[in-house]
Amino acid sequence: MGVKNYLIEGVSCTGKTTVCNELQRRGYQAFHGDRELAYQGDPETGEKTDTASHENHIWDVDKVKALVDNKSEPVTFFCGGSRNFSKFIDLFDEVFVLEIDIETLNRRLDERPEDEFGGKKSERALIVRLHETKEDIPRTGMIIDATAPIERVVDKIVRQIEGR
Repeated sequence: MGVKNYLIEGVSCTGKTTVCNELQRRGYQAFHGDRELAYQGDPETGEKTDTASHENHIWDVDKVKALVDNKSEPVTFFCGGSRNFSKFIDLFDEVFVLEIDIETLNRRLDERPEDEFGGKKSERALIVRLHETKEDIPRTGMIIDATAPIERVVDKIVRQIEGR
């Protein structure tokens, strides 16, 4: 939905939702991918599944493409995690990967409500493993230290897209 399109990725608890909220507050077009584009499906085929799992948390590729193709906004951000990002990552002008240390991850997990992914103790081991291995986030992209206050995290992203 923008002339320039950016993906904000990272493992759980790195701040993707908070970054999206701050970008929207500043007047940017920003989509909460986990709320607006996600569903449970096969990461390779996109076929919907009844199996609710982290591995099946994918984005609707056709919807992502349609939003990217709409050039009504100068800049659009897509914020969230998806197990099928390889199917659409090449559509983005740049990818930002939010990163935090293990202490910050554990603190944020402790604060997370039970009805959000990572809020249940049973999900913590998976999140910690994904944090350590970085196995389900893009290998390319600009790393952003997301332990800083949200204003500074978003300032860094905005400065990067503006070329400053």
